[in-house]
Amino acid sequence: MKGFLRYYGKRVLWYLLTLIIAVLLNFLLPRLMPGDPVQQIVAQATAGVTDASAVQRVVENYTREFGLDKSVPEQFVIYIGKLFQGDMGVSFSRYPQTVAEVIGSSVGWTLALQIPAIIVGWILGNILGAVAAYVGKWVDKIVLPVFMFFSNSPAFGMAIIFLTIFAVNLGIFPVGGGYGYDMLPSFTPQFIGSVLQHFALPFFTIVLIIIGGQAIGMRSMAIYELNTDYVKYSRFLGIKDRKIIRYVFKNAMLPQITGLALSLGGMVAGNLVAEIIFNYPGLGSTMLQAITTRDYPLLSGCTLIITIMVLIANLVVELVYGLIDPRIKATQMDS
Repeated sequence: MKGFLRYYGKRVLWYLLTLIIAVLLNFLLPRLMPGDPVQQIVAQATAGVTDASAVQRVVENYTREFGLDKSVPEQFVIYIGKLFQGDMGVSFSRYPQTVAEVIGSSVGWTLALQIPAIIVGWILGNILGAVAAYVGKWVDKIVLPVFMFFSNSPAFGMAIIFLTIFAVNLGIFPVGGGYGYDMLPSFTPQFIGSVLQHFALPFFTIVLIIIGGQAIGMRSMAIYELNTDYVKYSRFLGIKDRKIIRYVFKNAMLPQITGLALSLGGMVAGNLVAEIIFNYPGLGSTMLQAITTRDYPLLSGCTLIITIMVLIANLVVELVYGLIDPRIKATQMDS
């Protein structure tokens, strides 16, 4: 029991330390961006105003309201205090909306797209890798390299190709967005159908990008297991291949769970870029707007939420790995 607690305790502490560092970087990095976001907001709010003193008062009011009149250390202390209260501040670009409101309207779209796409890509990739290792022939020489090509292509490149072929040229799917521009969100069959239509292209793009990497990992592990002594000895004893293969692929699957954690980490990188290409109303598009408008609170909020989601997903996967891997179990019991 102590071994289990020690193993899980270390993992939780490492992830907490990572979160603390992420929060610090999350606060500092957006503030290193060039430009003054307040000036952009004031320029919009005072368009046509010729009184310089009135403009200056507006600048002072916004600077005070956003807390930019304080030093960076003071801003950080205030930022941490508000985080504990669930307050991530007010969005500069969507004022007077709060960051929590803006992120709340987009995070659901990202989770609904990314999680199913990552899991489906992971499952299909492992199946393809297992078949390529066991069957070989045309599966290993033709099918697997094709999916490897897709996986090594950048997310934005795949997204643009899919968008051009299936949306612009063939007109099978919508060009972008999360649903029809002439519709209001509701639980009607028409709205749900529109959401699924807009969902398809980004979903298949992410799935195709994930399959190849998972397949090559599974293929390598399966080939290694197929050539181990226990497999050769089992075949020598006359045990049917069907039974042997079940254990082979069960053992080969263990490292692939780590691959699932890495795929979940991909939400921070290429997968969000795919959202931007398709103008999907998720965190990717929200982050792009925050960057282009120098919206510090919104950018910090987006990156913090993504960091927390990835850390939680990786922690869960690692804890599950500790439960199902007999080697880790044995180490825990010996501790």
